[in-house]
Amino acid sequence: MTELLSVQQMYDADRAAMAAGISGEVLMEAAGREIARAILERFGPRPTTVLCGPGNNGGDGFVIARLLKKAGAKVSLALLGERAKLRGDAAVMAKRWRGRVAPMENEVLDGAALVVDAIFGAGLARPVTGRAKTVLAAARARELPIIAVDTPSGLHGDSGQVLGFAPQAAMTVTFFRPKSGHLLHPGRGLCGELRVVDIGIPDRVLKQIQPRTWINQPAIWLPCWPPLSPEGHKYSRGHALVLSGGVGKTGAARLAAMAALRVGAGLVTVASPHAAVPENAAHLTAVMINSWRDSAGFRRLLSDPRRNAVCLGPGAGVGKRLRDNVLAALDLGKAVVLDADAITAFANARKALFRKLHGNCILTPHRGEFGRLFKNLDDKLRGTRRAAVDCGAVVLLKGPDTVIAAPDGRAVINANAPADLATAGSGDVLAGFCTGLLAQGVPAFEAAAAACWLHGAAATNFGPGLIAEDLPRMLPAVLTNLRAEAT
Repeated sequence: MTELLSVQQMYDADRAAMAAGISGEVLMEAAGREIARAILERFGPRPTTVLCGPGNNGGDGFVIARLLKKAGAKVSLALLGERAKLRGDAAVMAKRWRGRVAPMENEVLDGAALVVDAIFGAGLARPVTGRAKTVLAAARARELPIIAVDTPSGLHGDSGQVLGFAPQAAMTVTFFRPKSGHLLHPGRGLCGELRVVDIGIPDRVLKQIQPRTWINQPAIWLPCWPPLSPEGHKYSRGHALVLSGGVGKTGAARLAAMAALRVGAGLVTVASPHAAVPENAAHLTAVMINSWRDSAGFRRLLSDPRRNAVCLGPGAGVGKRLRDNVLAALDLGKAVVLDADAITAFANARKALFRKLHGNCILTPHRGEFGRLFKNLDDKLRGTRRAAVDCGAVVLLKGPDTVIAAPDGRAVINANAPADLATAGSGDVLAGFCTGLLAQGVPAFEAAAAACWLHGAAATNFGPGLIAEDLPRMLPAVLTNLRAEAT
């Protein structure tokens, strides 16, 4: 279950299920049943307050309250609005609830050990205010565990952004497939434990709604992984070229180069400014070094057709020379990774860059670098998608919820990156992983997705105390596990 749905696609999935003969009443009953089951599995039959909204989320809440009570829990229920104004399936479920319906006031929390937030769902488009906000805030102030139905109220299901206010949930239970807002921060943190439950929507509806966003997992990119041939040799596995910065600024390029070699490139060369050759040579063995003095010299290094993938930017220094080197690599049709300085260098020349970029290029900005080339980022997924279309290349927008988007509309959200990755040089290693995979012929979107997942897995395997140099060293164990799973 790697697909991620938008709010609209989830509505479409519901409609498709109903068109196939599954009534909305049956879907709502199933949703409430599965949430009640999840609550009982984790918390048992505790005294519970169920907070219901005026729509379908509230209808789910009435089902949850009824089933928790049947399981032996003491249940109180509060409704935002009037019971007589409920419509459709929510009204049906309200009639099945035989208990009291209290107004949405703080007093309904008295005696509760657990709160179910069934006020608003993922499609909310306005800030949470008034009594809903007051009671949810009171629940948090009392440190009551909150179970969110679909999303915590106030969390937008597409962007993961908070509309004015959203409570911190201990657990969020959603249906059929997760939504992008469950994976994007701050939504990911606010959801707590995320459970996706089956409510009877058949998988075949995915063919109708055609999702284009996935959780980044090996199943997406392993089919593109280059197999090792017994007749293979280093040249058949690609030759990556990494541009080095000048004296005192060479470490980032070396990190990227070692990462490219570890991820499987047959050869890796650091293209070093002449004055920085001794500095690079003091630290490199398996990675080769070639020197250059000017842009013409760098272009000559690129002219070797076996050097098929180029990484530019780590520690390179912003300026005209770097812009010229980037454009030279693009002119020669190389697979290119642009990171750090190579992105900032085009802050005032984005059109010149966009004219040269092609589908076998990966840009790896963090949020600040992204803003130098693209429009303001109000929605990370939508903004990264738009950026990929605008520039015609794959964009990997880094962060705890890295988003990778291709110009054709495909996107993944990465979910395995630990906080330990917030350390100097880890982004350079990621750029190197991308470059090494491109050198082996992996398409840009799959290369970026694989590199990001491997990056997170290596960091997770290492744990606390991680520094950038540890990431390539941890990669062999990650690759060994992947190979074992694939067979």
